[in-house]
Amino acid sequence: MTLHYNRSHCPVVTPTTMPSKPNKTLETFSNPAPHRDYQIHMEIPEFTCLCPKTGQPDFALLTLDYVADKLCVELKSLKLYTWSFREEGHFHEDVTNRILDDLAKAIKPRFMRLTARFYVRGGIFTNIVAEHRKKGWKPAFKVEMMEYLTQSNIRG
Repeated sequence: MTLHYNRSHCPVVTPTTMPSKPNKTLETFSNPAPHRDYQIHMEIPEFTCLCPKTGQPDFALLTLDYVADKLCVELKSLKLYTWSFREEGHFHEDVTNRILDDLAKAIKPRFMRLTARFYVRGGIFTNIVAEHRKKGWKPAFKVEMMEYLTQSNIRG
């Protein structure tokens, strides 16, 4: 944004060209710990696409969980990628699976789960959960440890 003053010496903000634009390119970087299975968790609360029947916007919270192999997805490119669906018409099932396929193709994870929680439309919530598993990958055995309540260090 640009700040300038009008004839009355009042500040006026003028929007400038947006530096970022929607983009279908998913950038990656090397996994810093490829020797270990660890969970990467991302939440994308502002996902938007259009209903292919009505053209009205659909809003969703996307939750991405994955175990990287050699590559991880870069966050800004993920943001611009999800933004690219804003003006496209997609059924919930289609867009969830398409995003999962594109991410799996870009980073080839050991495991990936995409959960799309679409907000209410016509009195109906839609949740779509899609998964990808690398052929032959077996998750490490989960170690059960004592769980602590949130704020367990507060006594009272």
